[in-house]
Amino acid sequence: MKTYQTNGAFAENYKFLIGSIIPRPIAVISTRNIDGSNNLAPFSFFTAVSASPMIIAFSPMIRSSDGEFKDTVKNILREREFVVNFCTETNYEKVNLASTELPFGDDEFKFTGLTPINSELVKAQRMEESPVQFECVFRDMLCYGKTPGSGSLITGEVKLVHIDESILKDGKISTDLLKAVGRGSGNDWFKTDNRFQLERLTKSQIQK
Repeated sequence: MKTYQTNGAFAENYKFLIGSIIPRPIAVISTRNIDGSNNLAPFSFFTAVSASPMIIAFSPMIRSSDGEFKDTVKNILREREFVVNFCTETNYEKVNLASTELPFGDDEFKFTGLTPINSELVKAQRMEESPVQFECVFRDMLCYGKTPGSGSLITGEVKLVHIDESILKDGKISTDLLKAVGRGSGNDWFKTDNRFQLERLTKSQIQK
């Protein structure tokens, strides 16, 4: 087994992270720019934090191109809200386009061909092509550095959940119907169509 120090270039550390923490779900975050235009960007450093209150978290890194926070972060800190949309087999190609670094103010919805729809509680637009959408208010942000590759942890409290009824089965979201897509290392992507069942050993299983 080969051992590496983690105090070298961030690019090497990043490759170890994305090559080992797989598959990673993709949060497609929509926010509102300062001029009122839309911003849309995918993040695969993304997870659930709490069910009560319902909290999610994602971890954007400082851009390596200019050493600045991404527009998503700037918008969330200013507007204190955002929407989490999800990447699936029917929208992943357009979601991938949303990772393009466009000039500030350019609308990723227009650039990708994805469809913005009004939210009910927040000003940020939802992505119609996402079968699940979380309307979130900003809760916390922790920063771990100020240089390119340094990450932050942003949490949001989910205030409204929108679910396409076509992916529901017995009151739960069906993995088969959701058809989520995740990220791996490099240009690897994952589908969720190859799974196995294993009984959990905890006494209380609310996921049943």
